[in-house]
Amino acid sequence: MQLGDWTFRACHDGRFKLDGGAMFGVVPKVFWEKQHPADELNRIDLDLRCLLADGPDGRRVLVDTGMGDRWDEKKIGIFGLVRRPNQLVAELAEEGVTRESVTDVVLTHLHFDHAGGAVRAVDGRLVPTFPEARYWVQQRHWDWANRPSERDRASFRPEDFASLQQEGRLEFVDGAQEILPGVRVTPISGHTPGQQMVEFHTGAGVLVYCGDLIPYLSQVHVPWIMGYDLNPLLTVTEKKQFLTRAVEDGYVLVFEHDPVHEAATVRFEDGRFVPGEVFTLAAGRPWKATAP
Repeated sequence: MQLGDWTFRACHDGRFKLDGGAMFGVVPKVFWEKQHPADELNRIDLDLRCLLADGPDGRRVLVDTGMGDRWDEKKIGIFGLVRRPNQLVAELAEEGVTRESVTDVVLTHLHFDHAGGAVRAVDGRLVPTFPEARYWVQQRHWDWANRPSERDRASFRPEDFASLQQEGRLEFVDGAQEILPGVRVTPISGHTPGQQMVEFHTGAGVLVYCGDLIPYLSQVHVPWIMGYDLNPLLTVTEKKQFLTRAVEDGYVLVFEHDPVHEAATVRFEDGRFVPGEVFTLAAGRPWKATAP
């Protein structure tokens, strides 16, 4: 999708499954299962959708890296992980994108399904998957990920990101700021301290990669939040503030985990936020931001 001088495309690292109740918290199953049918283990499908953005200054930005290759058969079964070996890199290569051409990797946060593909195993050691890239992460989240609580410790695999620091590839961000021309990150902490939204300000509109603030299109509905969120009331506040801006300025939202819907705008009607135009980034057409 072309937006201003930026070109965006979705890329994938496969799919996996998590418990539907955990993904929707206190929302009764009778409501969410209409859009997210569960299997016999009550698991629902999640996409591992990453975002590749080519900017006018020659920068090539990848947002999040999926789960990566280093999973044993037990964990593959637990998570219902479906992916081919080296999937994200292979999919990029099929589009003519080499690992070396990626200049920046922005990690929304360091949970294993977002940062698992940041490194790869070579000759028994872990090295950055994208060897020429800088990896951007919030300092607050880095600190938390290295000393997580008992509640969310299982969400992190420290080996996935420790080697990035050893290789001198990490760029720490302190709060909301423009990290590259046109690329702004905004910390949100309801899900995990220091998660960051990634906003591309193109001059012709704003495209936002929502990470785990709004993983599914259905979760544009404010009360539909995850049981995984460490501070759910903060998540509600952050969603309302973000979606208000999204409606006012006609943001394009990209959903990381929705296996059906890639992107959408948002409208506010009858006292609630609802999806606007729903579309795919692979359409290859210019996008013109319009008032809702």
